[in-house]
Amino acid sequence: MTDEAHPATPQQLELLRTAARAPAKKPAPMDRAPVDPVAVVLLDLPVAHLDRAFEYAVPVALDEAARPGVRVKVKFGAQDVSGYLIQRTATAEHVGELVPLRTVVSDEPVLTPEVLRLCRQVAVAQAGSLSDVVRLAVPPRHARAEAALPMDATPPWTPALESSAAWARYPAGSALLRRIAEGEAPAASWLALPTVDPEADWPRALADAARTAMAAGRGVIITLPDHRDVERVAHELGELVGKDAFVRLTADQGPQARYTAWLKALRGQVRCVIGNRAAAFAPVHDLGLLVCWDDGDNLLAEPRAPYPHTRDVLWRRHVDTAAALVLGGFARSVAVEQWVQEGRLQSVHARPVRAELPYFSVAGDDREVERHGAAAKARLPASAWQAVHDGLQHGPVLVQVPRRGYVPRLRCSTCGHGADCPVCHGPLQVRDADQTPRCSWCDTPAEHYRCPECDGATLRASVVGARRTAEELGRAFPGTPVVRSGAGQVLGRVPAASALVISTPGAEPVAESGYTAVLLLDGWAMVDRPSLASNEQALRQWMAASALCRPAATGGKVVLAGVDASVQVAQALLRWAPAALAGSELAARAALGLPPTRWTASLTGKAAEVAAAAATVPDWMTRLGPAPLPGEGDQVRLLVSADHAAARDAARAISALRAARSLARSKEPLAVRVDPDGSSL
Repeated sequence: MTDEAHPATPQQLELLRTAARAPAKKPAPMDRAPVDPVAVVLLDLPVAHLDRAFEYAVPVALDEAARPGVRVKVKFGAQDVSGYLIQRTATAEHVGELVPLRTVVSDEPVLTPEVLRLCRQVAVAQAGSLSDVVRLAVPPRHARAEAALPMDATPPWTPALESSAAWARYPAGSALLRRIAEGEAPAASWLALPTVDPEADWPRALADAARTAMAAGRGVIITLPDHRDVERVAHELGELVGKDAFVRLTADQGPQARYTAWLKALRGQVRCVIGNRAAAFAPVHDLGLLVCWDDGDNLLAEPRAPYPHTRDVLWRRHVDTAAALVLGGFARSVAVEQWVQEGRLQSVHARPVRAELPYFSVAGDDREVERHGAAAKARLPASAWQAVHDGLQHGPVLVQVPRRGYVPRLRCSTCGHGADCPVCHGPLQVRDADQTPRCSWCDTPAEHYRCPECDGATLRASVVGARRTAEELGRAFPGTPVVRSGAGQVLGRVPAASALVISTPGAEPVAESGYTAVLLLDGWAMVDRPSLASNEQALRQWMAASALCRPAATGGKVVLAGVDASVQVAQALLRWAPAALAGSELAARAALGLPPTRWTASLTGKAAEVAAAAATVPDWMTRLGPAPLPGEGDQVRLLVSADHAAARDAARAISALRAARSLARSKEPLAVRVDPDGSSL
């Protein structure tokens, strides 16, 4: 365009025409960073066949911000994808022009080298994708939390621990604390003893161990199953080291609170992190102590792919960082028992003193049958009723019921056959008083049920839930307050006043000064569960409830009802011998080649998909199944196993299977789970 007041000269017009006829110049190449211009990026893509790093060019403008560990945005195909810059290199393996980084989302190096190594190890062991594990390890970014948290804060000083009454109860307890203080890396399986003394109970013991490590300038991670356990340990830590010396990482935190706590650990502003599963990946500096309480609790097994268990994550950190490891609980899982027998863990325990334990009994034994006849086999036998009656005179009584709800399972009154839905064959249940039985799977009512075995028309309760139990005991002990703790309303504590506390396993509240009596109802429902770990889980949950009871010296009683006293798991409770049961269970699984004695993975899906996957599994791996899954429609499950010596090769084979299915874009899902302890079988 020319200015009308100053028209172009003939020479200028000719120059314009020449420029218009000239070919367009190619855009200037991007200016790359002068040093290490190649960024290796881990993309946040949940696709198995893309589970690898990709190379991108680092523009000069992003040279300073593009540090290893930061979040970035890149172009992948036709879309923008988030990821993590994990390395800068001088040259690229890719032949051709590299696509430049789009932007650096934040200059906070959130994926530290130690956490990245841990995620790689977990991904390989679980036959999963690295991006899936990183998603578990690093919480989503919260920009406001990054801006609000100061950068230069330092962890508060922690005074050394002079003595520990909690650890003095165990012959090896003082030696364990000494080795932690001296910077060593012991690995221990700690069998805790019950007590109602808060100065000697397990939360104080964990707080004492944490204080010992922190006073030596070492970092601490404590993982616990649920928020109530976190609250108990946090209270003790607050008393010993101060509330500013540690942070919590729990599922019930909001995004900003959780990211702020995680950033404090990342920036070295605190030395201690306590929380649930995610705390196992916390980027704590100078790790010196790793703790997992009650590793047998299913809450510590990650429900998202690739399903790592907190116990295994902490073990890998222990090996990688030379930090001390303590796996504690009242009971011992079979997986931990295997590590003890292999010499990977040393046992820290003490011989229980009978006067310090509650008085244990089994309701409905032979003596009670002789005295009370058939009434001894009732759901609430006379001895159990008497224990509750006597206990209510002096304080609260805990009643553990295996199932929640009202009547979660029904049977034919005539022949005892399980009552199933005529539509989908799911179990029938009653959800409230005076309600029609309904299917627990498809919710179809069964108003005119007829037993397919004997044509009977009446039903009886096979399993009584916590709500029905509360009603029955409320009528048996009129005027006594009845408190329920379970799904939807889990209580943390109850006062020392007389009350009936009805709880499902794992939801038992702590009573001030302990419960006067603990009644463990329907023991058969715990032992007869269709799970490989039924005995292990039954003892763990019985012991956890019994540990809340007062000792026998002050009148505390524990009554186990609904199971024969000769059953092995009942004997383990009566003798308070968790290691004996764990050893027996491990020996039985070793004889049968079951986990955790063998590396095992499960493939779950439709029969055709499982059969196709099984065809690609190497011949040297053992197959069990496939077998249909009850209540899962057309779903079947195949178990594949191998010796632990070949675990890495077995995991690679399963990873290759996942990648091949992903590349083929299989439409039908196939759930792949590496399950080293068999708790989900």
